[in-house]
Amino acid sequence: MESRQLRPIYSALEQSNPKHALRECDKLLRKHPNLHGARALKAFILARAGEIQEALALGQSLLDTPAAMGNMHVYRSLSMTYRALARPQEEIQVYKAALELNPNNETMLCDVFMAAARNRLFKEQHQAAVQLNKLYDDQKYLWWMTVSLYLQAKYLDQEAAKVQLMLAERLIEKLVDRLKSTEELRVYLDVLDEQGKYEQMVKVMGAQGQLAKMIANDPDLVTLRISLLVKIEDWEKAMEAAVATLDERDNWADYKLYIEALVASISRGTDKSDQEKAVFSVQANLQKWAATTGRARGARLAQVALSTQLFAAGITDIAESPEKLVWSYIEAFKHKAICYPDVMQFIVAHIGNTKDSQREATLNYYQQQLEQQLSETRSSASQDENHAQAWVTLEKLRYLVQALKGDTDPGSWLAGIDALLAFGLTSAKARKKQAACSDMALVASQRIIQAAFFAYGEAETREQLHSALFKSLCVMEAGIRLNEGNFLLKLYAIRIYLYLSCYERARAIYETLNIKNIQLDTLGHLIVGHGISLGCFAADLELCYKSISFYDKFRSRMLNDIQSVYEEETYSNIQDFLEFQSNLVQSMQHDCTHRYALRGEGLEFGSSKETLAKWKEADVSSIEHTEESLDTLHDNRDTLVMGLLTPHNMKQWNLEVLTRSMPMPGRGWIQAFSLVPQIMHHLVCADADALRTKAAKLATLIDRDALEFSEADLLFARGIVELTSLYIKATDKNDIADHLDKLLDSINANLPEDDFDSQPNALFMLSSDAIRNLSAATELFTYMVSLRHALAAQRLPAANIVGPALSQTRKRALKLVNQLRSWIDKNGRLLIEEQWLNEDACAAVSRFVVESQKDTFAMVSKACTTSWLRSVRNILMHWEQCTF
Repeated sequence: MESRQLRPIYSALEQSNPKHALRECDKLLRKHPNLHGARALKAFILARAGEIQEALALGQSLLDTPAAMGNMHVYRSLSMTYRALARPQEEIQVYKAALELNPNNETMLCDVFMAAARNRLFKEQHQAAVQLNKLYDDQKYLWWMTVSLYLQAKYLDQEAAKVQLMLAERLIEKLVDRLKSTEELRVYLDVLDEQGKYEQMVKVMGAQGQLAKMIANDPDLVTLRISLLVKIEDWEKAMEAAVATLDERDNWADYKLYIEALVASISRGTDKSDQEKAVFSVQANLQKWAATTGRARGARLAQVALSTQLFAAGITDIAESPEKLVWSYIEAFKHKAICYPDVMQFIVAHIGNTKDSQREATLNYYQQQLEQQLSETRSSASQDENHAQAWVTLEKLRYLVQALKGDTDPGSWLAGIDALLAFGLTSAKARKKQAACSDMALVASQRIIQAAFFAYGEAETREQLHSALFKSLCVMEAGIRLNEGNFLLKLYAIRIYLYLSCYERARAIYETLNIKNIQLDTLGHLIVGHGISLGCFAADLELCYKSISFYDKFRSRMLNDIQSVYEEETYSNIQDFLEFQSNLVQSMQHDCTHRYALRGEGLEFGSSKETLAKWKEADVSSIEHTEESLDTLHDNRDTLVMGLLTPHNMKQWNLEVLTRSMPMPGRGWIQAFSLVPQIMHHLVCADADALRTKAAKLATLIDRDALEFSEADLLFARGIVELTSLYIKATDKNDIADHLDKLLDSINANLPEDDFDSQPNALFMLSSDAIRNLSAATELFTYMVSLRHALAAQRLPAANIVGPALSQTRKRALKLVNQLRSWIDKNGRLLIEEQWLNEDACAAVSRFVVESQKDTFAMVSKACTTSWLRSVRNILMHWEQCTF
């Protein structure tokens, strides 16, 4: 009977029509108010619609009705409700209430286990596994118990960890002769590893029979055994195992362990003749493997690694010269794109371990080799792609050597730029879209950017810096037109467009990268938040929503993945999934994106009533942070994705850092922009005490962590503190004139100058701070309008003072922003041609752009101008619509 009554609701949900489903629920409940299945379905629909409090109240009423828990419609719908709301304790409560009516029900006990497992409730997970193991003769429940104990020890209860691990070990020992898969073996090894029982791990992995076959067929376990032998300092057996493995397969991890075991063994006071014998034996093996077809690269790189590590350990008299081995490797593999990343790490490590007296000689050796080969390689580059790639590899090495030598001369960084540009962008090979040509354009762009910062990095020469960076954009856009698939060229183009305040074109290129899923967390920082700072508020909010949607979908998918580990008994994945879940659930980029979204929503238009309701109903408790909660955040942002040709700790040569248009938000920034909506909520709710506390905290934060904030962010945050002081004065019926003047002066000072069009450096002002400052002033003004609405709603006399003052400011802003829009439209492209193609340190690049890239120059000029216009028009529209 009930199933038939609920059918229209289920049908509407299956058709993705929740509104109709809710109407059907209400219709049915009017006739049958105590129909538990309909009430549970309504709770689920409300939860999915974001009506959290109503859904929770309805769910609790069902939990308080024991008879309802015997209804399977309630069981399914209510558990799904709590799962959708991320309330695992209540979800488990549903299952346990149903179990009271259906004791020892295996399915329900499994539901309890899975709910706990999905949500890191390891104790509850273990309790459910124990009960299942007692009731049912299924070996998997014993493994569920074991894994639960292990996870408690690793992540939860450090004091009880020793006992829990001992219990887990004893459980597995009963099954060790009946291990069915390497998944079960890995659980055993993890339990032993957590206890530091490495000798026992080695013993287990040295077993015979079926277990030995499982290990031999799993390359990761073979490598693990070698690493354990290294860990227990059984160097001889480690090397023997590595040799046996490397005789059969080519695996870089095994090469590294082989070398590590050798260096460790001969560093312990071994007789010199024994040292030589051991080293020569390893060298002979490496040479043997290098001669094997298809294995030369790994073995020869291992020779480089061996020599580098021997030098680092001070064993130099029996080691081959690292630089000569590196160069030999380069000569053999320079035609492969992987060659440079292969050798870069060893060149940097060797130089770092070289005494100052020898450092220069080593770098000069590399420089001499490069000079000898570059000329020949350039002349043969047109023969085929291998020769072209060899040139690219040598150019990357030249870049690295220059940086390691500490070269800061712009001229030397631009040496040879003509040849790079010509081959990379205008040669016959370039027109055929040869991959090496695209890479050549990238190296040329990196050199131009590097030279630009050395030539014009100081404050007094920043205007010329923008001119040089514009030329690098012309090169990058030309490269992108020839090869739209070059990811790194696009990344650098995005960075430079944003540096020049050109959001629209940067966003358009970002969209072509097809960044999705986990990349939204690792690479989202490239673009998210920049729209807020450049007047494109709605566009930035759209990006924020896209990223937040990913985080929400990920949470649901990750829960399913964790559950599948137990269902499919693939236990080796559980730690990876849990770490992945933790990294994303506690992602710093997630919190940054969420705070940018809140800022974007704060800028959305609405009537006085709608604006006040927005702040009053804001769920500010969920965004409060403590120092402890901030410390749990994971920074997953990828700052190495830029394809740097130098170590990231060399700040003067780190293009990722140099090209940042604003600081990377950190913990202080997150906390500050968590406080802003809280402050507005307390202001609208007339909670003066909470307001004082939060404003004082914000003031402290922006002083303490000022380096995490852009100048525009500091302007806005300080304005919020001042706005709070004004409100408190107003509620106390005190004079607000000083605070109001400070706020309006701050806004007016960041509007375009009245004589902007007559400024000799107007183009530089536009591409650096003008739009950013204007955006911050616009954001602060919008919050002042909310303040005025709150004052009026609370019938405070100050509303009559603030209102007219805002009207005057708005009138002035409309005039100045409109003037700026007209000036950009009329003069933007003309000034770019006049000022940004001048003969400066990048004169060779200017000539190249003028002579062979006129179309690209026109396109980039238009892109910059259009982007500035879009930002200013958006801001102008905002001022026009911001009425009160």
